[in-house]
Amino acid sequence: MQAPGFWDDAEAAAKVSAEHARAGKRLETFISLQADVDDLDGLVEMAQEEPSLEEEVSEHLASVEERLAELEEQRLFSGRYDSGDALVSVNAGAGGTDAQDWTEMVLRMLMRWAERRGFSVELLEASAGEEAGIKSATMKVSGENAYGLFGAERGVHRLVRLSPFDSAHRRQTSFAGVEVAPVVADTGEVEINEDDLQVDTYRASGAGGQHVNKTDSAVRITHRPTGIVVQCQNERSQSSNRATAMAMLRSKLVEKQERERAEEIAREKGEAQDVNFGSQIRSYVLHPYTMVKDHRTSHEMGDVQRVLDGDLDGFVRAYLLRAAASST
Repeated sequence: MQAPGFWDDAEAAAKVSAEHARAGKRLETFISLQADVDDLDGLVEMAQEEPSLEEEVSEHLASVEERLAELEEQRLFSGRYDSGDALVSVNAGAGGTDAQDWTEMVLRMLMRWAERRGFSVELLEASAGEEAGIKSATMKVSGENAYGLFGAERGVHRLVRLSPFDSAHRRQTSFAGVEVAPVVADTGEVEINEDDLQVDTYRASGAGGQHVNKTDSAVRITHRPTGIVVQCQNERSQSSNRATAMAMLRSKLVEKQERERAEEIAREKGEAQDVNFGSQIRSYVLHPYTMVKDHRTSHEMGDVQRVLDGDLDGFVRAYLLRAAASST
């Protein structure tokens, strides 16, 4: 960073500066943690002579273990885009109105988890269901390792409950799919031919004032070769929504390339391919018992409401540890 001409290329300099800030933060955390671990020996010796200090030792140990787990988590991100922002989409699957309601619940759960992690969240579009819930929604999550973390939520989420939309109150199984793509800059990583695009405009739905209800400001872009569809309606101008939608398309094309590369490597190694969107990753059971279970890691939690309120750290960490172990 101190080299002559470092700031001549502002974009490259910004990336290096961000990487420097991340490395500095991790180093600071490590040094602080190391000092606290060294202090533990002395505290334990003192507590053996003075039992009243046992509570303080327990609190100190719990703090060390929590920060160690966070630092351990950092080493699990080795992918090209893991440290960057994420584009997260949720889509209703089989289950009708129940599935659309479940999709809205999944969106809320993911947004709450992002906020608990200190990420910033921007909802780019949401398509309301006919009776309740949403058909689909896309949000941008910004923060360190957002893509690496949210990648653990990619897949199909299954809900089993007594349907609030069934007059007979029968048990219903619903599905919601989660797709995650890295947010990438327009650096030529993917080439997009304008002739391959179908661009449609429509009136944005939902809150937003009179403007969005009277003008065709929302934009939907279909990439014909891949069938990928993106849409944006959160900006007031059509041009702004189109620019955002193009950025979303670029991100999804990059993710598709990364997924296909991972599948090819898995085939060459003769490994089972657990990298597709169609795999059911987790079940949330509200009836006849309460349980959330991840089918990839067998990690489970009995307090379903706590999970739906955004407590996903245990599930994500278990998945990341498993993924790291299988890649070594």
